[in-house]
Amino acid sequence: MMTTPTTRPGPLSGMRVLELTQIMSGPTCGQMLADMGADVIKVEKLPGGDDARGYRDPLVNGVSAPFMMMNRNKRGIAVNLKHAQGRTVLLRMVRDADVLVENFRGGTLDKLGLGYDVVSAINPGLIYCSISGYGRDGPYAGKGGFDLIAQGFAGLMSITGEPGRPPAKNGNAVSDMNAGILGALGIVAAYVHKLKTGEGQIVDTSLSDAALQQLYWHAAIFFATGKSSEPTGSAHILTAPYQAFEASDGWINIGGANQANWERIAEVLGHPEWRTDARFASNSDRMAHREELAALMNAVLRTRTRAEWQAAFDNAGVPAGPVHTVGEALSHPQTLARGMVVELDHPQAGLTRAIGCPVHFSTTPAQVTRPAPLLGQHTRELLHEHGYSHAEIDALVAEGVVVDAAPAMV
Repeated sequence: MMTTPTTRPGPLSGMRVLELTQIMSGPTCGQMLADMGADVIKVEKLPGGDDARGYRDPLVNGVSAPFMMMNRNKRGIAVNLKHAQGRTVLLRMVRDADVLVENFRGGTLDKLGLGYDVVSAINPGLIYCSISGYGRDGPYAGKGGFDLIAQGFAGLMSITGEPGRPPAKNGNAVSDMNAGILGALGIVAAYVHKLKTGEGQIVDTSLSDAALQQLYWHAAIFFATGKSSEPTGSAHILTAPYQAFEASDGWINIGGANQANWERIAEVLGHPEWRTDARFASNSDRMAHREELAALMNAVLRTRTRAEWQAAFDNAGVPAGPVHTVGEALSHPQTLARGMVVELDHPQAGLTRAIGCPVHFSTTPAQVTRPAPLLGQHTRELLHEHGYSHAEIDALVAEGVVVDAAPAMV
Protein backbone atom coordinates (compact mmCIF):
# COMPACT_ATOMS: atom_id res chain seq x y z
CA MET A 1 0.00 0.00 0.00
CA MET A 2 1.12 3.55 -0.68
CA THR A 3 1.58 5.96 2.19
CA THR A 4 -0.89 8.82 1.74
CA PRO A 5 0.81 12.16 2.42
CA THR A 6 -0.94 14.28 5.03
CA THR A 7 -0.91 18.00 5.66
CA ARG A 8 0.43 17.43 9.17
CA PRO A 9 4.21 17.50 9.53
CA GLY A 10 5.95 14.59 11.23
CA PRO A 11 7.00 14.86 14.88
CA LEU A 12 10.62 15.64 13.91
CA SER A 13 9.74 18.26 11.31
CA GLY A 14 12.34 21.05 11.47
CA MET A 15 15.24 18.77 12.45
CA ARG A 16 18.05 18.72 9.87
CA VAL A 17 20.33 15.68 9.85
CA LEU A 18 23.59 15.07 8.00
CA GLU A 19 23.91 11.31 7.59
CA LEU A 20 27.49 10.23 6.83
CA THR A 21 26.77 6.52 7.04
CA GLN A 22 26.56 3.38 4.98
CA ILE A 23 25.29 -0.19 4.82
CA MET A 24 22.79 -0.71 7.70
CA SER A 25 23.24 0.71 11.20
CA GLY A 26 23.61 4.37 10.23
CA PRO A 27 21.07 4.24 7.39
CA THR A 28 18.56 2.63 9.78
CA CYS A 29 19.08 5.54 12.17
CA GLY A 30 18.72 8.15 9.44
CA GLN A 31 15.70 6.49 7.87
CA MET A 32 13.80 6.36 11.15
CA LEU A 33 14.42 10.07 11.70
CA ALA A 34 13.42 10.81 8.10
CA ASP A 35 10.20 8.81 8.36
CA MET A 36 9.29 10.92 11.39
CA GLY A 37 9.74 14.16 9.48
CA ALA A 38 13.42 15.12 9.80
CA ASP A 39 15.19 16.54 6.75
CA VAL A 40 17.85 13.85 6.37
CA ILE A 41 20.68 14.60 3.96
CA LYS A 42 22.64 11.50 3.01
CA VAL A 43 26.26 12.51 2.45
CA GLU A 44 27.88 9.76 0.38
CA LYS A 45 31.58 9.22 -0.11
CA LEU A 46 33.34 9.38 -3.45
CA PRO A 47 34.03 7.33 -5.37
CA GLY A 48 31.15 4.87 -5.29
CA GLY A 49 28.89 6.12 -2.53
CA ASP A 50 27.37 3.94 0.18
CA ASP A 51 28.86 0.43 0.01
CA ALA A 52 25.31 -0.94 0.01
CA ARG A 53 24.98 0.33 -3.57
CA GLY A 54 27.36 -2.50 -4.40
CA TYR A 55 25.02 -5.13 -2.93
CA ARG A 56 23.82 -6.10 -6.38
CA ASP A 57 21.80 -9.22 -5.68
CA PRO A 58 19.06 -8.42 -6.34
CA LEU A 59 19.03 -5.39 -8.60
CA VAL A 60 15.86 -3.62 -9.71
CA ASN A 61 16.48 -2.02 -13.11
CA GLY A 62 20.14 -1.70 -12.18
CA VAL A 63 19.59 -0.33 -8.67
CA SER A 64 20.52 -2.18 -5.48
CA ALA A 65 17.36 -3.35 -3.71
CA PRO A 66 19.09 -3.41 -0.29
CA PHE A 67 20.26 0.19 -0.74
CA MET A 68 16.76 1.36 -1.65
CA MET A 69 15.29 -0.39 1.40
CA MET A 70 17.51 1.50 3.85
CA ASN A 71 17.57 5.00 2.35
CA ARG A 72 14.11 6.28 1.53
CA ASN A 73 12.91 9.74 2.56
CA LYS A 74 16.45 11.17 2.27
CA ARG A 75 18.01 13.74 -0.01
CA GLY A 76 21.43 12.79 -1.31
CA ILE A 77 24.72 14.55 -1.97
CA ALA A 78 27.98 12.86 -3.01
CA VAL A 79 31.19 14.49 -1.72
CA ASN A 80 34.86 13.53 -1.76
CA LEU A 81 35.77 14.19 1.88
CA LYS A 82 39.42 13.43 1.19
CA HIS A 83 39.52 16.59 -0.92
CA ALA A 84 40.01 19.88 0.95
CA GLN A 85 37.12 21.49 -0.90
CA GLY A 86 34.93 18.50 -0.09
CA ARG A 87 35.61 18.99 3.60
CA THR A 88 34.78 22.67 3.18
CA VAL A 89 31.43 21.69 1.65
CA LEU A 90 30.61 19.49 4.63
CA LEU A 91 31.67 22.08 7.20
CA ARG A 92 29.45 24.66 5.52
CA MET A 93 26.54 22.22 5.78
CA VAL A 94 27.35 21.56 9.44
CA ARG A 95 26.58 25.19 10.30
CA ASP A 96 22.88 24.67 9.52
CA ALA A 97 22.50 21.12 10.86
CA ASP A 98 20.98 19.89 14.10
CA VAL A 99 22.49 16.41 13.86
CA LEU A 100 25.44 14.65 12.26
CA VAL A 101 25.35 10.83 12.20
CA GLU A 102 28.39 8.75 11.25
CA ASN A 103 29.20 5.05 11.38
CA PHE A 104 32.84 4.94 10.31
CA ARG A 105 35.56 3.06 12.14
CA GLY A 106 36.51 5.01 15.26
CA GLY A 107 38.77 7.97 14.52
CA THR A 108 38.10 8.12 10.76
CA LEU A 109 36.47 11.55 10.75
CA ASP A 110 39.06 12.88 13.20
CA LYS A 111 41.79 11.95 10.71
CA LEU A 112 39.91 13.89 8.02
CA GLY A 113 39.67 16.95 10.26
CA LEU A 114 35.93 16.45 10.71
CA GLY A 115 35.78 15.13 14.27
CA TYR A 116 33.53 16.39 17.03
CA ASP A 117 35.96 19.04 18.27
CA VAL A 118 36.06 20.63 14.82
CA VAL A 119 32.36 20.49 13.93
CA SER A 120 31.16 21.50 17.40
CA ALA A 121 33.38 24.58 17.25
CA ILE A 122 31.48 25.59 14.11
CA ASN A 123 28.08 24.60 15.53
CA PRO A 124 28.02 24.25 19.35
CA GLY A 125 24.43 23.00 19.22
CA LEU A 126 25.28 20.09 16.95
CA ILE A 127 24.28 16.60 18.07
CA TYR A 128 27.05 14.27 16.89
CA CYS A 129 25.93 10.64 16.79
CA SER A 130 28.65 8.04 16.40
CA ILE A 131 27.73 4.42 15.64
CA SER A 132 30.80 2.18 15.53
CA GLY A 133 31.84 -1.39 16.13
CA TYR A 134 32.81 -0.97 19.79
CA GLY A 135 32.17 2.65 20.77
CA ARG A 136 34.41 5.65 21.29
CA ASP A 137 36.30 4.32 24.34
CA GLY A 138 37.64 1.09 25.77
CA PRO A 139 40.46 -1.14 24.45
CA TYR A 140 38.53 -1.98 21.26
CA ALA A 141 37.59 1.62 20.39
CA GLY A 142 39.73 1.68 17.25
CA LYS A 143 38.63 -1.69 15.90
CA GLY A 144 36.24 -2.10 13.00
CA GLY A 145 33.13 -4.17 13.37
CA PHE A 146 30.29 -5.78 11.47
CA ASP A 147 27.03 -7.30 12.66
CA LEU A 148 28.44 -10.84 12.58
CA ILE A 149 31.44 -9.81 14.68
CA ALA A 150 29.22 -8.04 17.22
CA GLN A 151 26.89 -11.03 17.53
CA GLY A 152 29.86 -13.26 18.29
CA PHE A 153 31.46 -10.76 20.69
CA ALA A 154 28.24 -10.36 22.68
CA GLY A 155 27.60 -14.08 23.05
CA LEU A 156 24.47 -14.04 20.90
CA MET A 157 25.83 -16.76 18.63
CA SER A 158 26.43 -19.03 21.62
CA ILE A 159 22.71 -18.99 22.49
CA THR A 160 21.29 -19.13 18.94
CA GLY A 161 20.45 -22.29 17.01
CA GLU A 162 19.90 -25.87 18.09
CA PRO A 163 21.72 -27.59 20.99
CA GLY A 164 24.84 -29.43 19.94
CA ARG A 165 25.20 -27.54 16.66
CA PRO A 166 27.87 -24.99 15.65
CA PRO A 167 27.35 -21.36 16.69
CA ALA A 168 24.61 -19.69 14.64
CA LYS A 169 24.08 -16.08 13.67
CA ASN A 170 20.63 -14.61 14.07
CA GLY A 171 18.90 -14.66 10.70
CA ASN A 172 18.76 -10.86 10.63
CA ALA A 173 21.38 -8.20 11.34
CA VAL A 174 20.09 -7.54 14.86
CA SER A 175 23.23 -5.73 16.06
CA ASP A 176 23.24 -3.37 13.10
CA MET A 177 19.54 -2.62 13.23
CA ASN A 178 19.38 -2.22 17.00
CA ALA A 179 22.40 0.10 16.94
CA GLY A 180 20.58 2.26 14.40
CA ILE A 181 17.42 2.32 16.50
CA LEU A 182 19.41 3.16 19.65
CA GLY A 183 21.21 5.90 17.75
CA ALA A 184 17.89 7.41 16.69
CA LEU A 185 16.57 7.19 20.26
CA GLY A 186 19.70 8.88 21.59
CA ILE A 187 19.44 11.62 18.98
CA VAL A 188 15.83 12.38 19.89
CA ALA A 189 16.74 12.53 23.60
CA ALA A 190 19.68 14.85 22.86
CA TYR A 191 17.44 16.97 20.62
CA VAL A 192 14.97 17.48 23.48
CA HIS A 193 17.90 18.67 25.61
CA LYS A 194 19.05 20.96 22.81
CA LEU A 195 15.60 22.52 22.48
CA LYS A 196 15.71 23.33 26.20
CA THR A 197 19.30 24.57 26.43
CA GLY A 198 20.75 25.05 22.95
CA GLU A 199 23.52 22.65 23.92
CA GLY A 200 24.76 19.92 21.58
CA GLN A 201 26.56 16.74 22.59
CA ILE A 202 27.98 13.41 21.45
CA VAL A 203 25.61 10.45 21.22
CA ASP A 204 27.74 7.29 21.23
CA THR A 205 26.51 3.75 20.62
CA SER A 206 27.97 0.67 18.98
CA LEU A 207 27.14 -2.66 17.42
CA SER A 208 28.62 -4.46 20.43
CA ASP A 209 26.55 -2.39 22.88
CA ALA A 210 23.44 -3.01 20.80
CA ALA A 211 24.14 -6.74 20.76
CA LEU A 212 24.84 -6.92 24.49
CA GLN A 213 21.50 -5.23 25.16
CA GLN A 214 19.82 -8.28 23.61
CA LEU A 215 21.10 -10.45 26.48
CA TYR A 216 18.71 -9.27 29.21
CA TRP A 217 17.29 -12.70 30.17
CA HIS A 218 20.58 -14.52 29.65
CA ALA A 219 22.54 -11.89 31.57
CA ALA A 220 20.07 -12.19 34.44
CA ILE A 221 20.78 -15.91 34.60
CA PHE A 222 24.55 -15.41 34.42
CA PHE A 223 24.66 -12.68 37.08
CA ALA A 224 22.51 -14.80 39.40
CA THR A 225 24.18 -18.18 38.86
CA GLY A 226 27.51 -17.64 37.12
CA LYS A 227 26.38 -19.97 34.33
CA SER A 228 26.31 -19.06 30.64
CA SER A 229 23.18 -20.10 28.76
CA GLU A 230 23.28 -22.54 25.87
CA PRO A 231 21.17 -22.58 22.69
CA THR A 232 17.59 -23.82 23.00
CA GLY A 233 16.35 -23.64 19.41
CA SER A 234 13.01 -21.85 19.35
CA ALA A 235 12.34 -22.63 23.01
CA HIS A 236 12.41 -20.01 25.78
CA ILE A 237 15.23 -19.98 28.28
CA LEU A 238 12.91 -19.47 31.27
CA THR A 239 9.48 -20.93 30.55
CA ALA A 240 7.73 -23.87 28.84
CA PRO A 241 5.93 -24.61 26.63
CA TYR A 242 7.06 -21.60 24.60
CA GLN A 243 8.42 -22.59 21.19
CA ALA A 244 7.60 -23.66 17.64
CA PHE A 245 5.62 -26.87 17.19
CA GLU A 246 4.71 -28.93 14.12
CA ALA A 247 1.18 -28.88 12.77
CA SER A 248 0.15 -31.06 9.81
CA ASP A 249 0.98 -28.33 7.28
CA GLY A 250 3.75 -26.28 8.90
CA TRP A 251 5.00 -24.74 12.12
CA ILE A 252 3.06 -22.85 14.76
CA ASN A 253 4.38 -20.94 17.76
CA ILE A 254 2.60 -21.47 21.07
CA GLY A 255 3.28 -19.25 24.06
CA GLY A 256 2.60 -20.81 27.44
CA ALA A 257 4.39 -18.06 29.31
CA ASN A 258 2.35 -18.41 32.49
CA GLN A 259 0.43 -21.06 34.39
CA ALA A 260 -3.00 -19.96 33.17
CA ASN A 261 -1.94 -20.21 29.54
CA TRP A 262 -0.40 -23.62 30.13
CA GLU A 263 -3.64 -24.94 31.57
CA ARG A 264 -5.58 -23.59 28.57
CA ILE A 265 -3.08 -25.22 26.20
CA ALA A 266 -3.58 -28.60 27.87
CA GLU A 267 -7.35 -28.19 27.47
CA VAL A 268 -7.11 -27.20 23.78
CA LEU A 269 -4.88 -30.19 23.05
CA GLY A 270 -7.40 -32.52 24.66
CA HIS A 271 -5.19 -33.50 27.57
CA PRO A 272 -6.49 -31.75 30.68
CA GLU A 273 -4.73 -34.40 32.77
CA TRP A 274 -1.40 -32.79 31.86
CA ARG A 275 -2.27 -29.91 34.15
CA THR A 276 -1.80 -32.12 37.21
CA ASP A 277 0.82 -34.50 35.80
CA ALA A 278 3.84 -34.31 38.12
CA ARG A 279 6.10 -33.78 35.12
CA PHE A 280 4.20 -30.73 33.92
CA ALA A 281 2.30 -29.25 36.86
CA SER A 282 4.53 -26.21 37.44
CA ASN A 283 6.82 -24.24 35.16
CA SER A 284 9.84 -25.73 36.94
CA ASP A 285 8.45 -29.20 36.24
CA ARG A 286 7.84 -28.37 32.59
CA MET A 287 11.32 -26.90 32.16
CA ALA A 288 12.83 -30.08 33.64
CA HIS A 289 10.82 -32.21 31.18
CA ARG A 290 10.65 -29.78 28.25
CA GLU A 291 11.75 -32.20 25.53
CA GLU A 292 9.31 -34.85 26.73
CA LEU A 293 6.48 -32.31 26.81
CA ALA A 294 7.35 -31.00 23.34
CA ALA A 295 7.27 -34.53 21.91
CA LEU A 296 3.83 -35.16 23.40
CA MET A 297 2.50 -31.83 22.14
CA ASN A 298 3.93 -32.36 18.64
CA ALA A 299 2.21 -35.73 18.41
CA VAL A 300 -1.15 -34.05 18.98
CA LEU A 301 -0.46 -30.92 16.93
CA ARG A 302 0.51 -32.92 13.82
CA THR A 303 -3.08 -34.16 13.55
CA ARG A 304 -4.52 -30.79 12.44
CA THR A 305 -3.55 -27.81 10.32
CA ARG A 306 -2.07 -24.56 11.55
CA ALA A 307 -5.29 -22.72 10.78
CA GLU A 308 -7.36 -25.21 12.77
CA TRP A 309 -5.05 -24.96 15.76
CA GLN A 310 -4.89 -21.19 15.44
CA ALA A 311 -8.66 -20.94 15.68
CA ALA A 312 -8.72 -23.26 18.70
CA PHE A 313 -6.01 -21.34 20.55
CA ASP A 314 -7.61 -17.99 19.68
CA ASN A 315 -10.92 -19.19 21.10
CA ALA A 316 -9.15 -20.25 24.29
CA GLY A 317 -7.24 -16.96 24.61
CA VAL A 318 -3.83 -18.59 24.15
CA PRO A 319 -1.19 -16.54 22.30
CA ALA A 320 -0.24 -18.55 19.21
CA GLY A 321 0.71 -17.84 15.63
CA PRO A 322 2.12 -19.40 12.48
CA VAL A 323 5.80 -19.41 11.58
CA HIS A 324 5.57 -17.46 8.33
CA THR A 325 7.94 -17.26 5.44
CA VAL A 326 9.10 -13.74 4.61
CA GLY A 327 6.65 -13.65 1.71
CA GLU A 328 3.75 -14.78 3.88
CA ALA A 329 4.56 -12.15 6.50
CA LEU A 330 4.81 -9.30 3.98
CA SER A 331 1.51 -10.18 2.30
CA HIS A 332 -0.52 -10.86 5.45
CA PRO A 333 -3.66 -8.72 5.92
CA GLN A 334 -2.46 -7.59 9.36
CA THR A 335 0.85 -6.41 7.90
CA LEU A 336 -0.92 -4.47 5.16
CA ALA A 337 -3.52 -3.01 7.53
CA ARG A 338 -0.72 -1.56 9.65
CA GLY A 339 0.89 0.17 6.67
CA MET A 340 4.00 -1.95 7.03
CA VAL A 341 4.38 -2.32 3.27
CA VAL A 342 4.69 0.92 1.30
CA GLU A 343 5.18 1.72 -2.37
CA LEU A 344 7.67 4.22 -3.78
CA ASP A 345 8.27 5.41 -7.34
CA HIS A 346 12.04 5.43 -7.89
CA PRO A 347 13.39 7.43 -10.86
CA GLN A 348 15.41 4.46 -12.16
CA ALA A 349 14.03 1.34 -10.49
CA GLY A 350 10.38 2.28 -11.00
CA LEU A 351 7.62 1.26 -8.60
CA THR A 352 9.15 -0.52 -5.61
CA ARG A 353 7.94 -1.73 -2.22
CA ALA A 354 9.54 -1.30 1.19
CA ILE A 355 8.94 -1.90 4.89
CA GLY A 356 6.87 0.90 6.43
CA CYS A 357 7.61 2.87 9.58
CA PRO A 358 6.95 0.67 12.65
CA VAL A 359 6.05 3.62 14.90
CA HIS A 360 2.56 5.04 14.46
CA PHE A 361 1.50 8.51 15.65
CA SER A 362 -2.09 9.68 16.09
CA THR A 363 -1.44 13.40 15.52
CA THR A 364 1.89 13.74 13.68
CA PRO A 365 2.03 10.69 11.42
CA ALA A 366 5.20 9.26 9.99
CA GLN A 367 5.25 9.35 6.20
CA VAL A 368 7.06 7.57 3.39
CA THR A 369 7.06 9.90 0.41
CA ARG A 370 10.52 9.94 -1.18
CA PRO A 371 12.47 7.01 -2.71
CA ALA A 372 16.15 6.46 -1.99
CA PRO A 373 18.28 9.01 -3.86
CA LEU A 374 20.39 8.40 -6.90
CA LEU A 375 24.07 9.01 -6.22
CA GLY A 376 24.39 12.79 -6.03
CA GLN A 377 20.74 13.32 -6.99
CA HIS A 378 20.31 16.42 -4.81
CA THR A 379 23.90 17.69 -4.86
CA ARG A 380 23.14 20.86 -6.81
CA GLU A 381 19.96 21.59 -4.85
CA LEU A 382 21.74 21.21 -1.52
CA LEU A 383 24.78 23.24 -2.51
CA HIS A 384 22.47 26.06 -3.61
CA GLU A 385 20.77 25.90 -0.21
CA HIS A 386 24.17 26.32 1.43
CA GLY A 387 25.18 29.37 -0.56
CA TYR A 388 27.07 28.00 -3.56
CA SER A 389 26.58 29.68 -6.93
CA HIS A 390 25.99 27.82 -10.21
CA ALA A 391 29.56 28.56 -11.27
CA GLU A 392 31.00 27.32 -7.98
CA ILE A 393 28.98 24.11 -8.21
CA ASP A 394 30.08 23.53 -11.81
CA ALA A 395 33.70 23.92 -10.70
CA LEU A 396 33.26 21.44 -7.84
CA VAL A 397 31.73 18.92 -10.24
CA ALA A 398 34.50 19.45 -12.79
CA GLU A 399 37.19 18.88 -10.16
CA GLY A 400 35.54 15.69 -8.88
CA VAL A 401 34.82 17.16 -5.45
CA VAL A 402 31.11 16.36 -5.81
CA VAL A 403 28.93 14.31 -8.14
CA ASP A 404 25.77 15.84 -9.53
CA ALA A 405 23.04 13.25 -10.22
CA ALA A 406 25.03 10.45 -11.86
CA PRO A 407 22.56 7.59 -12.55
CA ALA A 408 25.27 5.54 -14.23
CA MET A 409 27.04 5.28 -10.85
CA VAL A 410 24.01 4.05 -8.91
